[in-house]
Amino acid sequence: MPRRSWPLTVLALMLALPFLYMISVSFMGDVELLRWPPALIPRAPTIQNYVAAYQALPYQRVLLNTALLAGCVMVAQVITSAAAGYAFARIRFPGRDGVFRVTVALLTIPTILLLVPRYLLVNAVGLVDTYPGLISTELVSVWGIILMRQTFLMLPRDVEEAARLDGAGEWTLFWRVTLPLARPAVIVLAVLAFVDQWRSFLWPLLVTQLPQMAVGEVALARFHATYAGNWPYQMAAAVLVTLPVLVVGIVAQRFVLQGARLTGARVRL
Repeated sequence: MPRRSWPLTVLALMLALPFLYMISVSFMGDVELLRWPPALIPRAPTIQNYVAAYQALPYQRVLLNTALLAGCVMVAQVITSAAAGYAFARIRFPGRDGVFRVTVALLTIPTILLLVPRYLLVNAVGLVDTYPGLISTELVSVWGIILMRQTFLMLPRDVEEAARLDGAGEWTLFWRVTLPLARPAVIVLAVLAFVDQWRSFLWPLLVTQLPQMAVGEVALARFHATYAGNWPYQMAAAVLVTLPVLVVGIVAQRFVLQGARLTGARVRL
């Protein structure tokens, strides 16, 4: 192994060890976990913790709610961010730069300040404890707009000019020319939006109160309160909730790195 890679290897191990220990504990029994010194690897692995956690969450309903939230928000944020980013990068309209500066300034507003106003709006139209109420406030990503705008600025204009000469309109240029060229950045945005919503906690906790509407993080917090003294159960539940997003991250890793290289330039205001 090259000498320069040792620091990164050590850092990667430090980041992975808590997750690996969580998996290890999820296969232990209560007695084995409480022994001294603590065991790092289960001596008698058992899957009963996963069986109990699967039934107690309930996992199928929680998985459906979380996947629906993350999937719908991912698609919506990709569409809105790509469209707005293309407009800021390619279409000249009055006040474009000023509107973009205001959009960037929105990143300075803490999300927690918007929770109560958002809840009051959703409650006023009767969407509490519904999928539209859970999803509707997450359809636009300011960070996603900035990312896609920067991506479109970095794309060469030669192909677009050739398409214009062939009579392509603005929609055709966006949908058939520039968006396919920006596919790495689109994948990055999609993966990060999916992961962000999969681990969303505060907004789902506020807007969904029925147990059958709970998403992964909320169900996990309630599971922790119920089984506070049983760490193997809690670790098994955490693995079940984390597993889908871990699979998505591993599958999309190559595209995320490629998109990060494509969009690595500094934002131009």
